[in-house]
Amino acid sequence: MGFGDVDVSNLFSGLFDLNRDGMLDLAEQTYQLDYLEREMREDNDLDDDEEDDDLDELDLDELEFMDEDERREALEEAGYDPDDFEDEF
Repeated sequence: MGFGDVDVSNLFSGLFDLNRDGMLDLAEQTYQLDYLEREMREDNDLDDDEEDDDLDELDLDELEFMDEDERREALEEAGYDPDDFEDEF
């Protein structure tokens, strides 16, 4: 048993016991906490009553590969000033 290892005490913890030794080492615990944090963040986003920001719907990778005119148009449709993003791409 290494430093920080904890026993797998339930089915959920067992999902993160990647080496199936019955213990969660620090890396497996980190993986479990990262998963929980992402789930909580997604739940929080779904519960948010504010309007979604249109830029969130724009995929930054897609913007990067668009030509300048397409990118400018997509940013304008989302309600942003394309000149503010000139240095980004």
